[in-house]
Amino acid sequence: IRRENQSSMSEFLLLGLPIRPEQQGMFFALFLGMYLSTVLGNLLIILLIRLDPRLHTPMYFFLSHLALTDVSFSSVTVPNMLMNMQSQDQSIPYSGCVTQTYFFHIFACIDNLLALVAYDRYVDICYPLCYASIMRDKLCICLLAASWLLSHANALTHTLLLGQMSFYADSIIPHFFCDLTALLKLSCSDTSSMRYYLYCEKNAFHPAF
Repeated sequence: IRRENQSSMSEFLLLGLPIRPEQQGMFFALFLGMYLSTVLGNLLIILLIRLDPRLHTPMYFFLSHLALTDVSFSSVTVPNMLMNMQSQDQSIPYSGCVTQTYFFHIFACIDNLLALVAYDRYVDICYPLCYASIMRDKLCICLLAASWLLSHANALTHTLLLGQMSFYADSIIPHFFCDLTALLKLSCSDTSSMRYYLYCEKNAFHPAF
């Protein structure tokens, strides 16, 4: 981070991907193609679900929001990475890094929509006669809202804890986006609160790992 002191921050320097200068154009075209394929593919899924009345079911309702999440998740990091590759400017403002961290964790956590799809399939298989009465529109909306609220709360907690951290001047993030793990290693302040929260989060949402 370029700054005058620990409370006045300017920007981070992203190391980016280890790509040779002569290969920049090839990898830029490759990543741009992959990104556009992801965005257009998911938007097509959303469009088909909206246009076909036969797909207006709870499962496809959740899948359409999952597709929207995939578009948003990719758009948090990839466009900035492509812009840095094209301009050769590896800097990102401190405010931009915090914002990126916030939205990255929102859309990373919102993938718990897969759990809602699994629950929908569980009800359909185990209680087929009661499926229509259980998976009503109101319940689907409530489950979706709860999923979004949980994601926002988790992302906000990460962001607030990140805002309390201080960093050395001219710190370089060895990544193409503001990775929280890398930021923890660069911090010159006490990171015990953030590490404890990450530990609790890991055990709560990923106990198998």
